[in-house]
Amino acid sequence: MDIRTVGIVGAGQMGNGIAHVFALAGYEVLLNDISEESLNQARSTIDRNLERQASRGKISAEEKAAALGRIRTTLRLADLGPTDLVIEAATERETVKQAIFEDLLPHLKPTTILTSNTSSISITRLASRTDRPEKFMGFHFMNPVPVMQLVELIRGIATDQPTYEAMLAVVAKLGKTAASAEDFPAFIVNRILIPMINEAVYTLYEGVGNVRSIDEALKLGANHPMGPLELADFIGLDTCLAIMNVLYDGLADTKYRPCPLLTKYVEAGWLGRKTERGFYDYRGEVPVPTR
Repeated sequence: MDIRTVGIVGAGQMGNGIAHVFALAGYEVLLNDISEESLNQARSTIDRNLERQASRGKISAEEKAAALGRIRTTLRLADLGPTDLVIEAATERETVKQAIFEDLLPHLKPTTILTSNTSSISITRLASRTDRPEKFMGFHFMNPVPVMQLVELIRGIATDQPTYEAMLAVVAKLGKTAASAEDFPAFIVNRILIPMINEAVYTLYEGVGNVRSIDEALKLGANHPMGPLELADFIGLDTCLAIMNVLYDGLADTKYRPCPLLTKYVEAGWLGRKTERGFYDYRGEVPVPTR
């Protein structure tokens, strides 16, 4: 499976980061979104992040220009049909992902590999709604994509060996490291990470500590680069809640019950950095704890 062209669905935080690393690795990239504004913003973000790498001497000015030249954008999902690999990086809602694959299927080449950047949803279930479950995989990048070295590869029940090996080769070409996970709720990283964040929210909810003390305790006591509540804001509280619900529904274990305070923040629209308020308020010069 010779993969040269890559179609990416979704130009948000994950999608533009995935486009960045693929273009830098020499792939021709076609980035799709439903909004022209999102596509323009994605190009600006990629340009800025590539410039940051160039200013630090990690890439040359020529490599930056070449990478930008390999990225095209489109509002038409059907335009991704001729690509060798499609990576869906839309919002973490199963109905949205299913609709995207359904719309894509009539336009795809028979050999195109389909993947999802989902952080928690069943790959087997997503694959079963397509015409090529054997050529379908979970392809989960970590955020921020240009910085983080790990990619989780998740095989559904039907995923064949050539597809898995092709994705291993792609990860190697990107200069990243693959971790193979079985298709169980939230896979490896989020199965461990998000319940830790949820427990930190419970610790806040029960008054064991305030936002600052909880984050400082984990940064200094466990040598974490970010506190769990700060990290939740970075990930997005809606995403954290969605993953906890996938774990709770999929494993039927009360230890995965989302904290009511996490639910309350999401109901308020306080989703973290992207809305300028979460466990911290980001509207001033420095983040201020909200509890």
